[in-house]
Amino acid sequence: MPEEQDRARVSTAPGHPGDPPLLASRLTPAVPPEPVVARPRLLRRLDEGSAGPVTLVAAPAGWGKTTLLASWVRLAGGTEAGPGPAWVSVETGDDGDRLWAYLAAALRAATGPTGDDPAAPVPDRPPRPDQLELLAAALAARDRPVLLILDDLHRVADPAALTGLEFLLRHAEQRLHVVVGARAGLPLALHRLRLAGELTEIGPDELAFTDDEVADLLTAHGAPLPAAALRRLRARTGGWPAALRIAALALRGQPDPERWVRQFGGDQPEIAGYLQEEVLAAIDPADRDLLRRTALAETVCADLAEALTGRTDAGRALADLAGAGGLLHREESRPPWYRCDPLLADLLRAELARLPADELRELHARAADWYAGDGRPIDGLRHALAAGRWDRAGDLFVAHWPELTRYDADPLTGPAPASPPPEVVRADPEVALACAAERAYAGDLPAATGHLRAAAGYADGLPVPRRDRFLRLATALELTLARLAGDPPEVRAAAARLLRTRPAGVAPTGVPGATRTGGSAAAPNHALAPGTGSAAEDADVRAFTGTALGLVELAAGALPDARFVRARAAAREAGRPRTELVDASRSALLLAVRGDLRAAEQAARDALGMAPSRGWSCRLDCAYAHLALAVVALHRDQPEEAAANLALAAPATGPASSVGADSGDDWSAEPPAEPVAAAVAALCRAYLHRDAGDPAAGQRLLVRARESLTERPAAAGLANLLRAAEADLRAERGDLDTARDLLAGVADDVADPALAVTLARVELRSGDVGAAGRALPDWQAPPAESWPLPVRLDAGLLGAVLAERGGDGRRAGRILEQVLDLAGPQGCRRVFTRAEPPVRDLLAAHLDAGTAHFSLVSDLVRGAEQTTARQPAEPAGTLDEPLTERELTILRYLQSILSNVEIASELSLSVNTVKTHVRNIYRKLDATRRREAVRRARELRLI
Repeated sequence: MPEEQDRARVSTAPGHPGDPPLLASRLTPAVPPEPVVARPRLLRRLDEGSAGPVTLVAAPAGWGKTTLLASWVRLAGGTEAGPGPAWVSVETGDDGDRLWAYLAAALRAATGPTGDDPAAPVPDRPPRPDQLELLAAALAARDRPVLLILDDLHRVADPAALTGLEFLLRHAEQRLHVVVGARAGLPLALHRLRLAGELTEIGPDELAFTDDEVADLLTAHGAPLPAAALRRLRARTGGWPAALRIAALALRGQPDPERWVRQFGGDQPEIAGYLQEEVLAAIDPADRDLLRRTALAETVCADLAEALTGRTDAGRALADLAGAGGLLHREESRPPWYRCDPLLADLLRAELARLPADELRELHARAADWYAGDGRPIDGLRHALAAGRWDRAGDLFVAHWPELTRYDADPLTGPAPASPPPEVVRADPEVALACAAERAYAGDLPAATGHLRAAAGYADGLPVPRRDRFLRLATALELTLARLAGDPPEVRAAAARLLRTRPAGVAPTGVPGATRTGGSAAAPNHALAPGTGSAAEDADVRAFTGTALGLVELAAGALPDARFVRARAAAREAGRPRTELVDASRSALLLAVRGDLRAAEQAARDALGMAPSRGWSCRLDCAYAHLALAVVALHRDQPEEAAANLALAAPATGPASSVGADSGDDWSAEPPAEPVAAAVAALCRAYLHRDAGDPAAGQRLLVRARESLTERPAAAGLANLLRAAEADLRAERGDLDTARDLLAGVADDVADPALAVTLARVELRSGDVGAAGRALPDWQAPPAESWPLPVRLDAGLLGAVLAERGGDGRRAGRILEQVLDLAGPQGCRRVFTRAEPPVRDLLAAHLDAGTAHFSLVSDLVRGAEQTTARQPAEPAGTLDEPLTERELTILRYLQSILSNVEIASELSLSVNTVKTHVRNIYRKLDATRRREAVRRARELRLI
């Protein structure tokens, strides 16, 4: 209470006669509401940002700006060396006179004479230019900067009130640091500050509570939640602090907290009231109407907003609401798409539902037309059904049925559209199929099955051409329902039935946009896009069944790369971009696992380029593409790029701790939803852990990944890759017996090649060259062409090492050249740079003998030197005069058969310069000719 009473006192700061008194409460930080959740990450951001000229904490109401700033100031406080930060709480109506009165009081308190610091002559009215120059000079002369916090600065309506402050920021020579808390419409030259690198920004994304902070808040309120309910609450609130605090208070009295969280939304009275009064009340009515109408869609772009509102400036309005207001989140796409916070979207949709029925149906009809024209048929179908546009819904389904199926875990949300009247289904059964497709996409399989049965009852009355089409579409829906229900046998049976409906005579693909009719003149005409005719229908069926079967096989743990490649080609032929995206992303990963790195990289980049340009929600597809790029980067020995792509692959693989940290939590206790993706990610992370010097962490990941595949017989190939990697890591650590146990049974004739090659390497590590040779499979036999390329390269390198150990250097060189022929086109480097020292020695010797891959081998030798731990046979320091960097570079070229002229050309040097360096190399190495210099350098481990 004493502190609150002190805040209510009238300030004794000097003012002008007749002016209202200054309130001390506006010159001290507000008391944060209890309990306060510690947020060290944001306090550190403020510490870092306040070292620069301006830090802006900007977000809509309820995002904890004032609480954060007050907590930070209280922790900073004042010291014996000087006063603490200056604080001003800005109020509505503060004009230049009133604002500068408070600025003067705050700055006087913060700039009082301390030691050698001069007092700043602070004017308490909007200062004249000469006063500003005096104040700027006084601030610039201080030993320590002045820190000024301005809370709620958006309340200043007149930009001229802050011109003096901007002048000081420009001319105080970094002795005035300002921290601002604001909503929208900030009257500061932010663009200039941003371009000059003088602005630190903390926005809603950073202010949003993390899972750990939500847990701390709920615990502090005595309302802890299980992990799943906690994550759901955070997702529903978007981490919005005000909503979370309201929820925490409400949860304390709930008999079933988890059920309450499941029903929690922005239309609840406490949340709705706060949103109405604190968020929406300050918005222009036209912008509020735009938010309400565009809430019809999950995400919105400028063109869609214009179609729904009729506003030609809709794009600018969306950008303003996302920028200054922070009411929309802009997604990283071109063109930009925007999304509301979940709770605000709930409230806006509740308001939308109160519109007159005719007006609401018209909005849905507009949305249906826009989505259909933009190539997003599932959204168009849903809105056509909601608008009661049954003919439009039937057209969309017949024209786009392969695209109207769900491939990820992001189904549509919201209430189900009304069912069509019986007379509509009787006249046009495809409308019921459209309803079934929409419900299947939304995850409501029982309703989808009901619509499908209702449609089937009218199939017999259709004329033959239309009935054949109807049966094909109904069978495709049956396949989709079986796949979503997790019934692989029924998926295969439905796929077989669907393939039997393929057109008997395949004609060239028709003209895009043409139409097809069937039956009587009174029957509905359903447009077909993008093509008509037997060829397009055949491609649709092949793409649809191939994708469905591939997904089922992938879920079972198989690696059906060829199936996805063929399905992608059919989808492209049929003009089905959504299906092509699914196939491209999955084929990218499986091709990467096979070692076809160039095709994998191209497919992954194609997939990543398709999703944002169409505004699709394709988190899972993009995750597969990023995982493919991670595998490619790993095989090309680019660990940083591999780790970055692994982080982006989390929607398919699950979260993981950073490489080098304890990976005990890298694998969820629950089986992963995408088992192949999760296992491949574990394989990548295991190798990255090994490279970082922590093979034990990699082993633990591999064990858990292998265990997750035990109930999937089709995953034997992938499980063997994991087993081989684990055995390799154990052998590398010296645990040869456990490595052999893991590889038990490899001596069989049908042994998996990855296991057989790993056993050969284990035996070679143990010193048993004979056993290694017996275990090594024939990597040049025709069956080996189907092996994953990295396995085949490993086998070839082992064969070369064994040939060298057997005294047949010529054969070792021939084998190594063949391995390079395979690896070079794909850019595979890891098998060389991370290999054992004998491989590095082979590569170095190969330069002497001559190779068609000279540049590659030179690069690999340097890479192996950087990554292979080794003990020098003789200290390099025995040289009386060490070689320079340029001499070391030329020394590496001396291993080759290149002449001095050719070396000069490679390095863009003059021949005389190269000759001078060569003479110096000979002198320093005590050699008289090239071969002797190379031999001496290898003895010293210089190359």
